[in-house]
Amino acid sequence: MSDRPRSFVVHTLGCPKNQVDSDKLTGLLVADGLSPAGDTSEADMVVVNTCAFVEEARQESIDTILALSETKAPGASLVVTGCLAERYGAELAEALPEADRIAGFGMALAGGSSAPPEPAGVPVELGRRTARPVPAFDLLNLPRPPSARPWAYVKIAEGCDRACGFCAIPSFRGPQRSRTPEQILAEVEQLDAVEIVLVAQDLASYGRDQGRGERRIVPLVEAVSARAARTRLLYLYPSDLNDTLIDAICATGVPYFDLSLQHVSAPLLRRMRRWGDGERFLARIEAIRRREPEAAFRSNFIVGYPTETEEDHDRLLRFVEEAQLDWCGFFAYSEEDGTYSAGLEGKVDGGLRSERLAELGELQDAITARRRDLLVGRRVEVLVDEPGAGRTHREAPEIDGVVHVPAGLAAGTFAKVTVTAATGCDLEAA
Repeated sequence: MSDRPRSFVVHTLGCPKNQVDSDKLTGLLVADGLSPAGDTSEADMVVVNTCAFVEEARQESIDTILALSETKAPGASLVVTGCLAERYGAELAEALPEADRIAGFGMALAGGSSAPPEPAGVPVELGRRTARPVPAFDLLNLPRPPSARPWAYVKIAEGCDRACGFCAIPSFRGPQRSRTPEQILAEVEQLDAVEIVLVAQDLASYGRDQGRGERRIVPLVEAVSARAARTRLLYLYPSDLNDTLIDAICATGVPYFDLSLQHVSAPLLRRMRRWGDGERFLARIEAIRRREPEAAFRSNFIVGYPTETEEDHDRLLRFVEEAQLDWCGFFAYSEEDGTYSAGLEGKVDGGLRSERLAELGELQDAITARRRDLLVGRRVEVLVDEPGAGRTHREAPEIDGVVHVPAGLAAGTFAKVTVTAATGCDLEAA
């Protein structure tokens, strides 16, 4: 095989923001003359866009890299990029000889890429950054092909200005950098999707970077809604969810609130370096439900953060029961190098952490099932994602459940259907 790859395949791990990056990397590689391969075994270059948010995600990334090294074509190159590559580039190069190249953010994936050149013969960006850098080559504003699905995620900013005690993202994604409204709207029009899902590390802070500028999320939501039939927002910090933003979300016709709560115990949240408490969160949720009874809610919580007590855990259990959120994710605390929490005492035993996770998961599974059961017999509007499957406003794509619909409904269209059954997270409709 020649040194210059002719075809490629991209495997994406992690959150929807990573999928956006993969779409843009795909566009870049196509612009450089490469062709997408139908399968890993057919590609000259296999790219793995990794996740490094927590230990479990890092292990999944490593397992995927090793598995792909076994299934790629003889002579094909294996390129590791994304958060794991950026955060642990030198260590990965040493530990994973199966990878032919470790490419951090903004580094060329293949010879001839339009990314800025790096020193010849260097297969990895060496050293871990100690500052909060801005990558020399940002994926944010690269062109993107039209969406192959009726929906598309759009990243409106990169990086984060917050200093949450558990999170290492600012150390390798850098400070927040908001795109201009013109850049975002141009991408929305280029994607030509029925549903646009806006994402960022801290969505509601859009427009205010490093303490400068004004938050502009509301006018952006209004402008996107004028161009797409559905506009959905993910990753909202609770202190920024004011009445104006709530009204803007409800006005889109997609009253879906993805709130980044992380816990409800005020003392523990202070140690997480975050705002709020369970009472304030409940009050806000109840106010939204009064304003829009059809509102759907999602959140995520960290279990076993250092110093989490039984009382803290019980508060979270009570909150989950009272809040009756549609969707919830629970994640075991993962100690991250360089974060504030890594230096805290009072580590929670792994076995106890697992018990708390199981208890919360069992409680939320029952709540989700009950809330899905309440929809049986209801007439709902779905966006048909593909033959046989669609979503109401209550389900974010590839995150929540789906609605199984008649196979004859055309993808990309809206349809009114009647819910006939609920099975766990999914619904059946006719």
